[in-house]
Amino acid sequence: MYPFLQQALATVAFAAAGALLATSARAALREGDSAPAFQARASLAGQAFDYKLQDALARGPVVVYFYPAAYTGGCNLQARTFAERMPEFEAAGASVVGVSLDGIERLNEFSADPQYCAGKLPVASDADGRIARGFDVGVSATPSGRRDTRGRDIDHGRADRTTFVLRTDGRVAAVIGGIAPDANVLQALQAVRRIAPAR
Repeated sequence: MYPFLQQALATVAFAAAGALLATSARAALREGDSAPAFQARASLAGQAFDYKLQDALARGPVVVYFYPAAYTGGCNLQARTFAERMPEFEAAGASVVGVSLDGIERLNEFSADPQYCAGKLPVASDADGRIARGFDVGVSATPSGRRDTRGRDIDHGRADRTTFVLRTDGRVAAVIGGIAPDANVLQALQAVRRIAPAR
């Protein structure tokens, strides 16, 4: 019986090691990597338009931040903090775009809402999660019955909160995740200032 148990444990350990290798083989987008170019329907101050990352990069560094859903606690705080700090990002020559799996109608409201985006930064719709996956950001289903801070159902998936600071050549200068939404914004601003051209 003992040899059988030993063999079973070895099999489990081997399987676990294989799973770990499979996970690490899918390397997350990290500093120095080229970010995938994308275009998406976006909204600024309640007006929908076609956002193109390449056009934004032609004007300066870009902060691309993925967030779970408009009108949810942490996302509201993050959007408001970005809106309040936009003059500082602009002074460093950078632009900001938020990306979520929200539909464009929801984002038209969110982008114009004076409590959150306040018309200061665009938010783009990644309804199928394609852009998030291109950046190697986790995408998952929103738990059933989840409502936003206005009491409305959230009927779409969610992207993990992850922020990328991109140099003008499209390469990643910084990846920020796993911290509070407002701290995320402040770290993005510090990263932008590090790569900002002298003025």
